[in-house]
Amino acid sequence: MTYETYKNKTYRTNRTYGNKTSRTHTTYAFLCILLFCSVVRAVAQTSSVALTIQSEPNAVVWIDDIRRGTTDNQGNLGIKKLSPGRHSVRVRASGFKETTVPLITGRRSLLVKLPPTTDRAELLFQQAEIAREKSTDQASREKAADLYREALAIRNAYPAAHVGLARVLMDLNEFDKAHDEIAAARRTRPAYAEASAVEGRIYRESAFNDEAISSFRRAIREGNGFQPEAHVGLARVYEEKGQFNEAIAEYKKAIVQLSESEPVIYQLLGAAYEKMEKPKEAVTAYEKYLELAPNGSFAAAIRSILDQLKREAAGEQIIP
Repeated sequence: MTYETYKNKTYRTNRTYGNKTSRTHTTYAFLCILLFCSVVRAVAQTSSVALTIQSEPNAVVWIDDIRRGTTDNQGNLGIKKLSPGRHSVRVRASGFKETTVPLITGRRSLLVKLPPTTDRAELLFQQAEIAREKSTDQASREKAADLYREALAIRNAYPAAHVGLARVLMDLNEFDKAHDEIAAARRTRPAYAEASAVEGRIYRESAFNDEAISSFRRAIREGNGFQPEAHVGLARVYEEKGQFNEAIAEYKKAIVQLSESEPVIYQLLGAAYEKMEKPKEAVTAYEKYLELAPNGSFAAAIRSILDQLKREAAGEQIIP
């Protein structure tokens, strides 16, 4: 799940791309998988990176509980942007014990050694996470759910596994069961920002927008203001309510918190500006998307409308 990977849920724009109106439905689970339900695009190591993380090949890396990418075949991941201050780095690789280490201010490289693990619950959880991220249909999602349940049968007090299972159940439209898993995660970890963000998404997918807003705000509080999946979730709800200024503010917060690493948020931001009939701002957002993802899922569609948007921004009258 780069955040580029959409899963046919709730994205609408009234703009016609060529002769076809885009009605692509999406979850931003890949924001999470967020915000948690998708794999973030790894950034190639260059001289301009702010931080290089070294670990096992194909290891997933989180910084301050935000997924930032996957190491390459040599075990390296370059992070282009990183805010000043102390951070925590969490690394997970199949067959190894997940490890969290502090990142001291000013460090340009960090070696994270992962010890092998024979913990059956952890190994099953790792398999479940991979299966969920690769799932494309009901059968593959149910397989992922079964793996989470196997892990939880061995270790029920496993908050991350409960949240992972909740994500799968949401994709299977089993919303009540997904809520049960969030509640189970909180029994072990009461203040859990990711769980609250996923809860907000579950409410939003089941059309309980007020409850979704409450859960997203709780996630942001629990994350001490830092929870991009929840900010994107709030933005989506505000858009659906026609509160575009509020939506744009939330998208911008998510962009800053993710250090401009997720192109899809610029696409969502551009679409919100279009709905507000602000073509100049939409052009800026879309061009940033193309800069970050020239071959992304929306690149062709965006290129097809940029010329018209630029003419609108220049004050030309566009005749249909």
